[in-house]
Amino acid sequence: MKIPRHGMPEQDPLERAKNFLEVPLGYTAEMAVEEAERCIQCKNPKCMEGCPVNVKIPQFIFHVAMGNFPLAAQTLKETNALPAVCGRVCPQEEQCEAVCTIGAKVEPVAIGRLERFVADWERMTGNVSLPVIAPPTGKKIAVIGAGPAGLTCAGDLAKLGHAVTIFEALHKPGGVLVYGIPEFRLPKQIVDAEVSFLEKLGVTIQCDFVVGMTRTVDELMNEDGFDAVFIGTGAGLPYFMGIPGENLNGVYSANEFLTRVNLMKGFEFPNHADTPVPMAKHVAVIGGGNTAMDSARTARRLPWTEKVYIVYRRSSVEMPARKEEIHHGEQEGIEFLLLTNPTRFIGNNGWLVGMECQKMELGEPDASGRRKPVPVAGSEFVLDVEAVIVATGNGSNPLINKTTPGLTTNKYGNIIADETGKTSREGVWAGGDIVIGAATVIKAMGAGKKAAAAIHEYVQSKK
Repeated sequence: MKIPRHGMPEQDPLERAKNFLEVPLGYTAEMAVEEAERCIQCKNPKCMEGCPVNVKIPQFIFHVAMGNFPLAAQTLKETNALPAVCGRVCPQEEQCEAVCTIGAKVEPVAIGRLERFVADWERMTGNVSLPVIAPPTGKKIAVIGAGPAGLTCAGDLAKLGHAVTIFEALHKPGGVLVYGIPEFRLPKQIVDAEVSFLEKLGVTIQCDFVVGMTRTVDELMNEDGFDAVFIGTGAGLPYFMGIPGENLNGVYSANEFLTRVNLMKGFEFPNHADTPVPMAKHVAVIGGGNTAMDSARTARRLPWTEKVYIVYRRSSVEMPARKEEIHHGEQEGIEFLLLTNPTRFIGNNGWLVGMECQKMELGEPDASGRRKPVPVAGSEFVLDVEAVIVATGNGSNPLINKTTPGLTTNKYGNIIADETGKTSREGVWAGGDIVIGAATVIKAMGAGKKAAAAIHEYVQSKK
């Protein structure tokens, strides 16, 4: 392999730590063609097996290598309704690129970066092509939640000729793509463009509509005439640690913090936003996943913040966040306090002024397969912080479960569904985080895709 993998041009770390503009700048056309030429077009492409939505990876890369970007875009969108999103936030290093054949000897083909290039090229040149849409079937499908699972399910069903309506609780579609992932990692104009593409397919999106309050699942099916329902409401209920002081002002869940910044632009309060964000000089983020990285890097960009810590109870080896995100955080000046666990929050007149922590060491592996953190006696210390963001995971919102009789859930409140997303209720499917718990965007999209195929078969059988 004579051609090395192309790196992605990026904003300078010192500059980008002061703004919310996207960090990676994308490939040029020349870079994309050269990177695509690294693909050896395997007869048995394992990369496709590693993709939850089965993107035709060798085919689209071949078209890039030939300089035929329109055909590359068309190939991508045959199976993926959100290619610009996936090109930015998918963990390709654990999926398609992890099984790339040339990756056994040299660095794998940069599949995600090529996907991003093609989607961006199509959007920026205005050469957006629509796939063939089947004739109307007369069937109505309700999709609850405009996140990755719901958008994917809706797009696939619309292409099959069904009348699809997405009901979204927030005032803007996108789900975690708009409230959870920061602008510097996923610009919102990208999400807007891909949502607009779905609307061109015929999908109707109704925002500020809370299923379980505005209408129930039963009302949608029995009174509003929907033939089937897909539930893709994600996992938006934050977990806390249950340690003293969590009710102090200055302790936030990552969901709340990121929503205030990403969706409501709270850093412009009170002039151009209705909600504030913590105006703290010293911020600690608890957790080691991508949400923790997003929270820390977001806090770093707030103009009044001087110091941001990541506090994680295991070592860097066990951190679940993408290596790229950890690297970017380190470049931007985030300080990592590893093998460190909070034990209580310290307040003064109701406001957070510090966080007591204890050092940890690694013991034997636990049920997760990772080495278990064990407290080191007498190692307690106080970290002076005025804001803490807890990013230790999320659970399911119980609203739909409570208002939909006969919908079976597990002990965590996740809806129980088979591999196609079929639930215990006739005509109701579910997929994404509401079924499997908080996971990746692409896994949610894969679930939406499977459910769409099953729903299509179901409603067609009811003729």
